[in-house]
Amino acid sequence: MSYQHVLLVTDLLSDADIVAQRAKRILAGSPKAKLSVLHIVEDDMVRFGYELVPASSLSGDNDGEHWQKARAKLALFLKRNNLQAVNSEVTAAISNDKGIINYCHEKNVDLLIIGRHERHGIAAWLVGATADNILPNTPCDSLVVKLNQPVLE
Repeated sequence: MSYQHVLLVTDLLSDADIVAQRAKRILAGSPKAKLSVLHIVEDDMVRFGYELVPASSLSGDNDGEHWQKARAKLALFLKRNNLQAVNSEVTAAISNDKGIINYCHEKNVDLLIIGRHERHGIAAWLVGATADNILPNTPCDSLVVKLNQPVLE
């Protein structure tokens, strides 16, 4: 199948390059596909009644030190993996799940590529893997790259 718009979601941890290399293989088979790369930063949430909203979207503060570091890491990730993205974005969302799914809908993504760290114990019970949480709601094909144990930044 030839894809038109591929979304690579990255947590920018040290094993993210494994997922990037899989994306490169897919893109080699779809030379007309455009690549977008998405990294969602953790953001403080503000509650308005029953709704949660990322604090940075209210204050417009997406140029703070945390955001600058994330953008710099994303630029290095793209360069290190020799990826040519038409759109590379660092954004905040209420949750990684919602942010990824919304991006797929808004940008007409037809292939999502994401890594999956295996979680054990209470972490698996409380949080689960982002990939597991988004797959039932993803509006496109998905490639989930199984990664070894979680790594630290």
